[in-house]
Amino acid sequence: MDEKPSFWVRHEFLLRRLHSLTGLVPVGAYMVIHLLTNASIWNGPASFQAAVYQIHSLGRLLPVIEWTFIFIPILFHGLYGLVIISESQPNSGTYPYVSNIRYTLQRATGLIAFLFIGWHVFHMHGWIHSEAWRQLIDPWGGQFAPFNAASTATAAMQQSMWVSVVYVVGVAACVYHLANGIWTMGITWGLWTSPAAQRRADWVALAVGVVVFALGISAWSGFALRVDADDPQAMEAMRAVEQRMLERRLHEGLVTEEEARHKTAHRSGPRAESPEAVTSPGQAQEP
Repeated sequence: MDEKPSFWVRHEFLLRRLHSLTGLVPVGAYMVIHLLTNASIWNGPASFQAAVYQIHSLGRLLPVIEWTFIFIPILFHGLYGLVIISESQPNSGTYPYVSNIRYTLQRATGLIAFLFIGWHVFHMHGWIHSEAWRQLIDPWGGQFAPFNAASTATAAMQQSMWVSVVYVVGVAACVYHLANGIWTMGITWGLWTSPAAQRRADWVALAVGVVVFALGISAWSGFALRVDADDPQAMEAMRAVEQRMLERRLHEGLVTEEEARHKTAHRSGPRAESPEAVTSPGQAQEP
């Protein structure tokens, strides 16, 4: 009796198309928006903090939106990507043609990107929004405080030289995987099948890769190079901006004191942020 095909084999047509689609929307689109938001640090800490406040203005809807449009699609794309990698048969060593090399790199960068994203979420957010968990993982994870966005992201990015190395490599892997994935998605969906169409798609993928990588480097350098995290005056200046913006939002009722306590930095360590206690709404000042 013939063995019944596995779930992956029976639904391969649908899964492959969902995999390629989620790689572009929402995962790829979110990556571009995320890098754009981070690159706004070059306009100053107030610009970046305002962008973070806009995201957190979603309130209780934020976790729902994050899981529906970011985390679940990333998990599906990454885990099914691991299935594809396990079944792949790269032959770039035997036949070093450009298409074979791209085939191998697409899978290698996919694995690197998946591991990098998992580490990035841990490093900045700690995975789990729990005070007990945050205390347990300090100082390795959960370095980012939403209401001290610029100062905590700067301190986290300059935690060590290896953090910057991991970020540059990880961003490069994500960008290549996205750019080359646009090309392969066009093949999967039958958008470019002729040699001429595929050559034009090569230029599209290259342009996307160059632009998004430049954006990624801008975002990384904004936190790694713009301000020295070991300069007390520079860091205090950023925290002062963040504190004034928080006080204003408390005064306007846009942020509750409970949110302020939960989303401001309060960790210990040589580079930890220790903003002044949140003032009452009646003491708020304009930023």
